Amino acid sequence: MIAALMGLLLRYSFVNNVSFNYRFLTHAHSHVAMLGWVYLMLYTYYVHYLIPDKKPIYSRLFWVTELAVIGMMISFPFQGYAAISISFSTLHILCSYYFVYVIWKHLKTNSRVTKLLVRASLLFMLISTLGVWCLGPAVATLGQTSAFYQIAIQFFLHFQFNGWFFIGVITILFFLLNIEYSQVFKYFFYLLISSTVLTLALPIQWFIPHNSLIWINSLGVILQIITLVLFFKLIKQKLVGFLKKQNNLVRYLLLFVVFCLVLKNIFQLASLFPEFAQVVYEHRNFVIGFIHLNMLGVISGFLFAFIFQNLKLKASKFLTIGVYAFLGGFLLTEFIIALQGYCFYQGKGLIDQYYLMLFLFSILLPIGIAAITITISKETYEISK
Repeated sequence: MIAALMGLLLRYSFVNNVSFNYRFLTHAHSHVAMLGWVYLMLYTYYVHYLIPDKKPIYSRLFWVTELAVIGMMISFPFQGYAAISISFSTLHILCSYYFVYVIWKHLKTNSRVTKLLVRASLLFMLISTLGVWCLGPAVATLGQTSAFYQIAIQFFLHFQFNGWFFIGVITILFFLLNIEYSQVFKYFFYLLISSTVLTLALPIQWFIPHNSLIWINSLGVILQIITLVLFFKLIKQKLVGFLKKQNNLVRYLLLFVVFCLVLKNIFQLASLFPEFAQVVYEHRNFVIGFIHLNMLGVISGFLFAFIFQNLKLKASKFLTIGVYAFLGGFLLTEFIIALQGYCFYQGKGLIDQYYLMLFLFSILLPIGIAAITITISKETYEISK
């Protein structure tokens, strides 16, 4: 909710003059959304489902990690990347390394599927941090405008979103569906890993153009589409049975997430055409829209569905309004961002009242998340009593 409010303030800055540093608040918004929301949710679910012996270290590590997130949330808006914010960022990375160590050590499951996916997601999380460690040398040697600096950022984001976050939610989904190891899963797993690595070529190609990178990305995208087909083959029967046991809210939310996942893959398939890939890079609207499709539609959609399913929340009117407000805000903002990107591509300029409409539609996001948060808080309070 805090990340959503920060995002709302960022969009308000285009409607009216504000006194904060836009770039600094953007850093805070992204760090809180990624590390305060997705990271900590995956942390919680990995421990909840996969660690039978919940040692005190998990609780202590959680709160130290939370402290690191709060430190970034407070420091980034005022100083951007500077001593305090970098210290808290470093603390978070060190916490994540220790998290990988204890999960790897204490993981106990008879499911080969779960074990492979958990370890793959954690390895991608570790690999992604190499991009962060490269930022200092990149700034010191070539500066923030250099290709080295930009590629380091894209390296981190790519393996966070497509490696750690996405495989993380897939791990929980497969655990809940009790997917068993099979030849299909074997192909799915290796293609998932391969496509995740190969599609890094596209953001690298933006800063170091080369035909070989286009071909590498194309191969990665094709493998990704095959992976999606195998994904549906793996979950089809189990998902039908699982959805029958859920209320309409969880059922429709998971179906919506699947729709967003397909849409995400369609957009990536379009990157096979170099002209489209270049248009996406040149028009920031498409990049922002794609990031939000992945972050809000796919990853956050899965996480909300897992929360509702785990707590067995009833589809009350208040919760339903919250979910619909969140989804409505997401769909409306995605539509207006994509439409503006298309208008820029056509040379038609800015849509009349674009920034005002984007701000107004964005209000639905924190409203929806607030309603969901209140409902969950009330439910967990009742359970604790």
